[in-house]
Amino acid sequence: MNSRERVRTALSGDLPDRVPFTLGFYGQTLDQIGGADADEFFASDIRYASFNPPREDGAFMRYLRGLPPDVHVGNLGQLQTYHEWDYHPERGPQRRLTGVSSPEELAALVLPDFADPQRYAGQAEQVERWHAQGLAVAGSPPHLGGELFETAWRLRGFEEWLIDLKTRPALATYLLDQLTAMTLHSAVILAQAGVDILLLDDDVAQSNRMLISPAMWREYFQPPMRDIISAARKVAPDLLVFYHSDGNFTPIIPDLVEIGVNVINPVQPDCMDAAAIRAEFGNRLAFWGAVGTASVWDHGTPDAIRREVRQRVATLGHAGLLLAPAYDVDFTPPENLHAFVQAVHEVATSS
Repeated sequence: MNSRERVRTALSGDLPDRVPFTLGFYGQTLDQIGGADADEFFASDIRYASFNPPREDGAFMRYLRGLPPDVHVGNLGQLQTYHEWDYHPERGPQRRLTGVSSPEELAALVLPDFADPQRYAGQAEQVERWHAQGLAVAGSPPHLGGELFETAWRLRGFEEWLIDLKTRPALATYLLDQLTAMTLHSAVILAQAGVDILLLDDDVAQSNRMLISPAMWREYFQPPMRDIISAARKVAPDLLVFYHSDGNFTPIIPDLVEIGVNVINPVQPDCMDAAAIRAEFGNRLAFWGAVGTASVWDHGTPDAIRREVRQRVATLGHAGLLLAPAYDVDFTPPENLHAFVQAVHEVATSS
């Protein structure tokens, strides 16, 4: 199998020739490996289609120069996103839409323009080149941390957004409608470009429970997610759909499966019982991630990483699994990254 065949087989719940992997850098370069593209350096099975940044007007560089030198708020890609959305966590808790109290006020909001053809120029051609190399391609609609729940909270402020959902449904629905329209359009563009996997993100949980009730998620977020997936699959019926949330989002997994999600991520082992989820859903749901806690990745030994990989495969099996870190590994020692990749190949040869 080539990488594309391997990934599509695994994420469809079937048994590939070996478990595929990615390190989750989504096309980033990495200082730990000399500034190389991490996916190419480690020969990951997946590449990531992206949208082009807005036309440069010098404002982003002025924003970078104005950041406090002692404040870290994200990598360069994240900072570019923050700037485009006018989201500035370095300035304190005040958010762009804090204080807005009606849909009419929200109507004046100018969101980033991802419908501009310049934003996705060359995307389909890049996907075609990766496919010609036998690689799987995933793509995510542009967003501010997550397509719906998380973008709204970053624009409104977390407490105010929760109040909206509870007591100002017209305002909450209006904002979600705008974000849904943006996401749906971008998801269709990715499907037209030929990506294999549509990546959808929304952090709706913390380590031991959801941030909102499952009932509230079903009321506000399940319908737009269904619409987004349905629109993308009208273009590409065999599109695989991935859903990411940190923490324990187990209560909504049946709802995700119902609307067409094939893959969940990152399945953090200190938050979710992956074995129990596997037992309930079998090959109807694939896992992407599942390896390691943040402390193991950043402070553990290479042997600890290898044990994690072996344990996940022993617990979850070789089918329906794509191995990846369950946490961000931007600051992980390079020897632990190498150990992960080596362990994936060792597991393959021993199976």
